Amino acid sequence: MQKTPKGLRLHIGIFGRRNVGKSSILNALTGQETSIVSSFAGTTTDPVEKPMELLPLGPVIFVDTGGIDDEGALGKMRIEKTNQVIKRIEVALLVTTAGVWDEFEEKLLSEFKRLDTPVIIIFNKSDIKAPSTQELELLNKKNDRVITTSAETLSGIDQLRREIVKIAPDDYLSNSAILGDLVSPGGFAILVVPIDKEAPKGRLILPQVQSIRDLLDSDATAIICKERELRSTIENLKTDPDIVVTDSQAFLKVAADTPEHIPMTSFSILFARFKGDLLEMAKGAMAIETLEANDKIMIAESCTHHPITDDIGTVKIPRWLKQYVGGEIKIDHWRGHDWPENLKEYKLIIHCGGCMWNKREMLSRIMTAKQANVPITNYGLAIAYTLGIFERALKPFPQAWQMYQELS
Repeated sequence: MQKTPKGLRLHIGIFGRRNVGKSSILNALTGQETSIVSSFAGTTTDPVEKPMELLPLGPVIFVDTGGIDDEGALGKMRIEKTNQVIKRIEVALLVTTAGVWDEFEEKLLSEFKRLDTPVIIIFNKSDIKAPSTQELELLNKKNDRVITTSAETLSGIDQLRREIVKIAPDDYLSNSAILGDLVSPGGFAILVVPIDKEAPKGRLILPQVQSIRDLLDSDATAIICKERELRSTIENLKTDPDIVVTDSQAFLKVAADTPEHIPMTSFSILFARFKGDLLEMAKGAMAIETLEANDKIMIAESCTHHPITDDIGTVKIPRWLKQYVGGEIKIDHWRGHDWPENLKEYKLIIHCGGCMWNKREMLSRIMTAKQANVPITNYGLAIAYTLGIFERALKPFPQAWQMYQELS
């Protein structure tokens, strides 16, 4: 419970063919026997994740993947798992050995470039055979970071750590705010926290905890209450809060109990900005206006928990959508990292806030939806739109508010 959440860690993926020493590189970087190492090709099957601290970046996750050249029916499934990892990592380590560079490596490098993912090419096992000058010159033309290592002798491992720090996205060297930038230092926010039945007993859900910490880091104060106590909480204060933030499920009551002059939004909308692209997702919510009976939409959730009675994604949002449209809607549910290849059959994608994921994976999904010309939004924005409080929920965000005014 004391560890940095997975979704806030820099994700570093290790890729390459079987038996080039990917797992050995991971073990050398972490200083632990994180992955099983064997001389037999294909030892690593499913992706292996290892959280650690990498200064000055802080908390990171290394993801060791199966060989991209795997064979057979099971090998094809392992390659698909590797391809899923590509979409959610922020830094790529492409491992090869001297004399080995062909279509597999070219395809990986091309995909990293397409996704604008910074990549380091690593010639491993240099204690056995070092790359030639010609090889190094050729790959330096393809990619500006090429290094030589030996996971066995640890040669080049310190240089690899330094290169990772150099190419890490700026977001991980300067913390972005969840809502700290919306509250002045010394100010305060009221966080409305209904007791979520799906949260572990005795704990709050992750977006609420992260928002509290973000306010404290911003020298602001968090006042916490349930939706039934919001009105009395505001009345008992001497000054107005900078903002009221609620769980989207309590949007209507919180909107009714919060005076109009006080900014109000939801945790989910905050996370549309923090983990995704608020402008694109706000635009996606406006596509609800064009939905008709029997249209097909997707509701996607990053968590794989078992839905409970009156679950937000499987019960409440479908109910509110059907009421808004005035007819039945066909809904597909997708959970975890699974993602359909054909998005064009959907009129709209509604995604959860993605609190358990890193920003790269959410942005990857938004980009994929945009390429398929399918609007994408998230739970909080969709709920606000269907309940008629979309304008108010967007007002704390000037760019999104202006975009809405121009498009509506």
